[in-house]
Amino acid sequence: MIASGRFQTIMMVLTGMLVTLVTVAFARLSFGLILPFMREDLGLSYQAAGALGTASALGYLCLVMAAGAFASRRGGRAAVLIGVTLTTAGFIGLSLASHYVLLLIFMLLLGFGTAFSFTPVISLLAGAFPQRRGAIIGLTNSGIGLGLLIASAVVPYLTVDDEHGWRLAWAAFAVPSAVAVMAALMFLPRLPAHAGPGVTFDKGVVFRNRRLIVVGLLYGVIGLTYITQATFTYSFALQAGLAASTAAQLAALMGILSLFAGPVWGMVSDRIGRPSSLLASVSLTLVGMLIPVFWPVLIGFAAHYFILGCTISGMFTSVLAVAGETVEPQQAPLATSYVTLFFAGGQFLGPAIAGTMIEHMGFRGTFAINSLIIGFGVFLTLKLRPVKA
Repeated sequence: MIASGRFQTIMMVLTGMLVTLVTVAFARLSFGLILPFMREDLGLSYQAAGALGTASALGYLCLVMAAGAFASRRGGRAAVLIGVTLTTAGFIGLSLASHYVLLLIFMLLLGFGTAFSFTPVISLLAGAFPQRRGAIIGLTNSGIGLGLLIASAVVPYLTVDDEHGWRLAWAAFAVPSAVAVMAALMFLPRLPAHAGPGVTFDKGVVFRNRRLIVVGLLYGVIGLTYITQATFTYSFALQAGLAASTAAQLAALMGILSLFAGPVWGMVSDRIGRPSSLLASVSLTLVGMLIPVFWPVLIGFAAHYFILGCTISGMFTSVLAVAGETVEPQQAPLATSYVTLFFAGGQFLGPAIAGTMIEHMGFRGTFAINSLIIGFGVFLTLKLRPVKA
């Protein structure tokens, strides 16, 4: 029985990792790797190509709250099954479509799929292991880092000698996505022990929760600053004189570190508490973001990527854990989606705001402002500390 229970636990966590790998790393973050080849093959303008990414972000933003409410009523497993199914359909559609309107629709599907998958699977697994909530969220999120590493290897290989290779990349993503559907069906628990179909509660209690609003604002700060860093640090490094290969290696280092940092920060947050782990990770991120502002040379960028590789996962893990613990267990999926709405809004606005700032202030000025915003995040973590996690 013990072995059987241990096997079920392992498979649940592996399924959660697979879900985040497919719906976040492949469906959202890998688009930047595939986009240049799509744009060239289909003859898209940069504006049209950028609108495809916006469609995915918009789909995520629009449905993240609906997904949380659905998961609270019907269970996280049902939400994840819908989400990963939508993601699989989006991958298949993108591998076949050429008409721009169809491409927009399938990118929207990817956003919908992420909304119905990511926060529900986090809430579901965290609720199943409340005593190890941080470690479980960290392990589940490590699928994102693993997915980025896989995509970084697969996409260049498929596209290097084939102008239609981007279609193969989307089709390749559909395979593990379909496996994730089967794994979710087999290994995710139907409902957490505290809930059942038709569970209802006053959603306003969640939306008015002051502590949860602070967590949401913090997550919005993280979303805005993280997407700015992810989008423009590589270009900042190139402008500062780093070789493209060197900058790419530093970015890969960040991905590798984040793969292991998530579970470590999860265990740390279980031990010292979410507010303390958030204060540590956000403060270190502030230091890492400031370094290239004052020291835009190889060592400065190396320190930047190293520190953020060690801290980004810690912020994600701790903020999701504290959101789930702030409310009653049956409200956790909605609460997690609620704070993720702030995060999605930050990610939606971040690139456009930062791009405009770079045109007027340059990279150093933009990253200085980004650091100030993270400094506000440090202030928000201090507001969480007086309340026991």
